[in-house]
Amino acid sequence: MKLPASQVAVLETASANEAQTVEQLAEATDLPPETVTGAVFELADAELVSVEEATEESVSLTDEGATYVDGGLPEIRLYEAALDAGADEAAVEMGRVIGQSGLEGAAVDIALSNYARKGYGSIENGEITADPDADPDSDPEAAALSALSADESVDEDGVLDQLERRDLVDRSESTVRSVTLTGDGVTAMMEGVETAETVDRITPELLTSGEWEDVEFAEYNVEADAAEINGGKEHILRQTANRVKDTLVGMGFEEMEGPHADAEFWINDCLFMPQDHPARTHWDQFALENPSEIAELPEDLVERVRDAHLNGVGEDGEGYHSPWTEEVAKGIDLRGHTTSLSMRYLSGYAQGDLEPPERFFSVEKVYRNDTLDPTHLLEFFQIEGWVMADDLSVRDLMGTFTEFYEQFGITDLEFKPHYNPYTEPSFELFGTHPTTGELVEVGNSGMFREEVLRPLGVDCDVMAWGLSLERLLMLMYGFEDIRDVHGTLADLELLRNTEVIH
Repeated sequence: MKLPASQVAVLETASANEAQTVEQLAEATDLPPETVTGAVFELADAELVSVEEATEESVSLTDEGATYVDGGLPEIRLYEAALDAGADEAAVEMGRVIGQSGLEGAAVDIALSNYARKGYGSIENGEITADPDADPDSDPEAAALSALSADESVDEDGVLDQLERRDLVDRSESTVRSVTLTGDGVTAMMEGVETAETVDRITPELLTSGEWEDVEFAEYNVEADAAEINGGKEHILRQTANRVKDTLVGMGFEEMEGPHADAEFWINDCLFMPQDHPARTHWDQFALENPSEIAELPEDLVERVRDAHLNGVGEDGEGYHSPWTEEVAKGIDLRGHTTSLSMRYLSGYAQGDLEPPERFFSVEKVYRNDTLDPTHLLEFFQIEGWVMADDLSVRDLMGTFTEFYEQFGITDLEFKPHYNPYTEPSFELFGTHPTTGELVEVGNSGMFREEVLRPLGVDCDVMAWGLSLERLLMLMYGFEDIRDVHGTLADLELLRNTEVIH
């Protein structure tokens, strides 16, 4: 029997008594794994070897996970510092405990988000308590990290799932093929197998020399596995964003554009948010260091906004009676909402004065210092929109949402009254998740207050909203975790196979 050299090498190396993986055969024959794989499938078709396939999972520590093996999980460090501060006997000021723990930056948020989840204690009103009966030495996540660091296996899938969500481990699956000689393969080896002088590809040299006419070509197995090549594809989130844009344009809206990093004046002050509002701290916003402030702001608008904050608007208006400085207003942050674009357009600063009726929208990224979970990200897409016209009402706003969401097959919207510093009346929107049946908040909306509109020079009604593109996607396709489609934990197969229906 004559066979190509790669098949002969595999036959001579394979065993009838002990299965060997493709990787082991490749190492023993000094052939590339892909060459061995092709030879194995050819031999299997000839029933000279048998092939068994199994899925094997590998788990490895990320750089962050490896750091915690030596330094300890942030929540455990926070618990130990809380014990040292006496938080097991009485509540202690949280800032003091954080300082004693040595935690900084993102590690503080990580510790706070996992502290109560693991039952180490409670955090409330800026104070922290510690459960004296908690046992950090038996923390399953810490134990799993230590085991993986020592190349030991971890059998608890729930713990590995949690570590993967925290980006502390990487999990991957691979197909392992094991090869064994069959009876026919043993017989063929006993009768003798010779190497056939075959060629597996046409080269320029064969063509120019004419030798291709005299050589024997190896058979091509069209059923053998080939390397999977995935071409580029528009992300499902971008597909949905484009569909949203088409829908809003079809409803008569124009698109807004503007900077991702903007002055707090446009992001917050124009929205009548007091400068001492908790949402304007570094806990919720990302501030820029260079440049740290905007070069210029329209002086007359700054004065009107300042007056609204300090004294209110109209005869019966009430301001906040809290400090307001232009220095704070000039500070540059990554926008926490795209309403900063609305302020630029409504004020006439973006493209000149507008006359009602007008409709504008944007579908752009915003940035917030949130804790990552199935429905929250640090950066996400917001569907911003507003309509300026005379005699608008909440009924107009609700009707707009009904028409918009019907375009995406969502007909069960629910509305809940809400408070915003910049709209009155205000309400949140909810939709029913198609898989879990739970209500999911999909947006916030309302009628802009006089304290917002009057300084901008707008003397008609304006209804406005900010909706979540990612949560719209969740309601459309039943995703339960937003990180399946966005971020480092994204499900690549899901992204490759899901298409947005237009």
